[in-house]
Order: sequence, then structure tokens, then C-alpha cells
Amino acid sequence: MQDLDKLQSEALAAVAAASTLDQLDAARVAALGKKGSITGLMKSLGGMGPDERRAAGAALNAARDRIEGALAAAKAGLETKALDERLSRERLDVTLPSRPEAMGRIHPISQVMDEMAAIFAQMGFDVAEGPDIEDDFHNFNALNIPPEHPARQMHDTFYFGEKADGGRHLLRTHTSPVQIRTMLANKPPIRIIAPGRTYRCDSDMTHTPMFHQIEGLVIDEVTHMGHLKGCLLEFVRAFFEVDDVPVRFRPSFFPFTEPSAEVDIGCSREGGELKIGPGAGWLEIGGSGMVHPNVLRNCGIDPDRYQGFAFGMGVERMAMLKYGIPDLRTFFDSDLRWLKHYGFVPLDVPTLAGGLTR
Repeated sequence: MQDLDKLQSEALAAVAAASTLDQLDAARVAALGKKGSITGLMKSLGGMGPDERRAAGAALNAARDRIEGALAAAKAGLETKALDERLSRERLDVTLPSRPEAMGRIHPISQVMDEMAAIFAQMGFDVAEGPDIEDDFHNFNALNIPPEHPARQMHDTFYFGEKADGGRHLLRTHTSPVQIRTMLANKPPIRIIAPGRTYRCDSDMTHTPMFHQIEGLVIDEVTHMGHLKGCLLEFVRAFFEVDDVPVRFRPSFFPFTEPSAEVDIGCSREGGELKIGPGAGWLEIGGSGMVHPNVLRNCGIDPDRYQGFAFGMGVERMAMLKYGIPDLRTFFDSDLRWLKHYGFVPLDVPTLAGGLTR
């Protein structure tokens, strides 16, 4: 016990001299470890008398507390110093401007779908979605497509295994199943658009196995063919941002509409470039018609009371016509150079008030 003051001074000096956490831990072990100097004195208390043990124990506890306090203070200082050095070494100047090469672009398909949704939303349409994996009923049966129709053959449709009830799962060939699901789940009046991916066994210069469609559906008690024509006329003028786009409706046939019509818009060639507007040419942009009574019946809607119209168009085709993209396949090449050229700035969100394109 006569060496307590000396051992305490040596321990405190070692703590003060430690410049790293490892050196500090070594000083702690030397004084307070199992074989440390202070610990050794604590073990000698058993051989002392009661009065001597009481006085020596108090002195040892006071010395240990001073050393532990010094260790804690030194550790906090070293940890703060180490953190400051790391922050200085790993510092990032967040005030630096972003580099132009790191700026992303919105894909033309996403942009065009947002433009279409903005236009139809202004007309009062809601956006509806459905699963990409469908069944025969929603994709074909409910849409009045007969079993022998070519679209139901395997050379046109991606099928999965059979279901327990004998039906089949498939990748939807159009977004029309979303219309069926909406009519089954809601009572008229209905006014929706259904944008999304669709899939068909087709791949060439003008077709891809996966592509995008947007379809519209209106069901109520008063809607007629004139409303369909007016709706699409206003849409193409707003979408192409041309006030006098000629629109014509050619009689056609679709199993799910009657009467049915293909929709064409006027165009012309100027210097080899296609221009949407008055001209000698016509371009088909989609199909349309009045919803077939059988489709309404299949969805539990009384065709004697309700009627409505439907339309659909390809998103890629509309993007190609509006933005002069010559090749359909480039949409899916994942070429950053192409995206930088044809892409859109993320903050330029299309609205009718602010403009679809800027």
C-alpha cells in the first residue's frame, strides 16, 4: 500500500500519454486488468486487519475511480479526434452543382403515357389498372371473342399452364381486360382509361413481343357515337398540339364493339418529314366503337339501359408520330445515347395548363 500513490501517478501519466485508443487500452490493462498494478493491491486486502483493510480499501477505490475517470475522459477525446479526422478525410461538398452527364431522362413511352393521361383526366376519365397475367375469361370470353378467333391461337398469344377449371393463364394481349374488371366491380356510369403493357407473339420491324397500349371506356345511359368522335377529335388535337388535325372514322370490325371504326388522322410530307395536320395522307392511330351488348351482358350490365364507347391505341406508335422516332425497336434497346436524345427532363411534367411539351 505504500506504493499506491506512485502506481496511481504512473497509471494517470500513461493515460495522459496515450495518443491512440490502442495505447489507452494498454494503459487500462496495466493498471486495472487482471494482472494490473492496482488490481494486485486490491488482492492484498485479504491479509489485512479490519481497520487497516477499511482504510486501504477506501484509498484503493478512490485511486481506481480517478484512473477510470481519466480513462473515460481520454477515450472520449480520442474518439472525437478520430471522428473529426474521418470527417475531414471523407468530406463531401454538397454545395457543388450536379454534373450534366449524371442527369437522367424520362423515357418517351413514360412521357407519352403521362401526356395522354393528362388529356383524358381533363375530360373526366379515371386511370384504371389490372394484372399483366390474365385468364381466358377476362382476356377473350367476356370481350365476345369466339373460341375459334385467330387471336386466341398460340401463334398470337403467350399461354401458361391450364387452370384447375380447365381455363388457361396468359399474358394479356390488350388492356381490354382492365375494362372488364372495371365493369364487373363498378356500376355505371363509368369513364376510365387503361394504360399498360401488353404482349403478343410478334416480332419484326414494326412489332415487338411487348408493347404499350392505352384504352378508354365510357358507359352510361346517354353516350352515343357522336360523343366517341368528339372525344377522340379533342384528344388528337390536344396531343399533337395542332388545332386543325383532320380525323376520319373508317368502318371496321372488332368482336367487342358494334359498330366499329378505325381512327385515322391527316398528315402530309414536307421535305421528307412527316407533319401531322391537313394534307393528302392519312395515318391509322387506333380502333374504336360502341361497346357490344354481349360485352355488357357478360359484365352484368343491362344493354337495354346502358351503352357506351371504347377505343384503344398504341403508345409507341403515338410517340413515333409525335416525336419523329423512326424505328420501333429503338424503344427497347436500352441505349443511353438514344435516351439522352429523345428523353425528357424529369421535372417537365406534362399538364394541359403548363403544356404537354416544353
